[in-house]
Amino acid sequence: VQLQASGGGLVQAGGSLRLSCTTSGRTFSSYSMGWFRQTPGKEREFVAAFGSTTGSPYYADSVKGRFTISRDNAENTVYLQMNSLKPEDTAVYYCVVRPRSALMTIAGSYIYWGQGTLVTVSS
Repeated sequence: VQLQASGGGLVQAGGSLRLSCTTSGRTFSSYSMGWFRQTPGKEREFVAAFGSTTGSPYYADSVKGRFTISRDNAENTVYLQMNSLKPEDTAVYYCVVRPRSALMTIAGSYIYWGQGTLVTVSS
């Protein structure tokens, strides 16, 4: 199984980026996808994911209203649209996969992790 994330880069505060994550190797019909992020010296932080029962999107409070997670099932791709970016959003962003029954906001729930893509927001 491979998760290939892309779309990171350098952007000024207030700008936008869209991250993409394409999966290969298997289908994820019994799993849910999401995004985490990490900055040096800190724990990995939940950003957004699809819920276990309805598949509705859920967001960390810190990104709610600014970030949007979406997916293209036909292309096995998940996206993270990031608007109104802030310097504190600077991090390596990881796309992740967990079994649907697992807790959504816990990093340990996720069994597959992409390689990460760096997002840098300048002030």
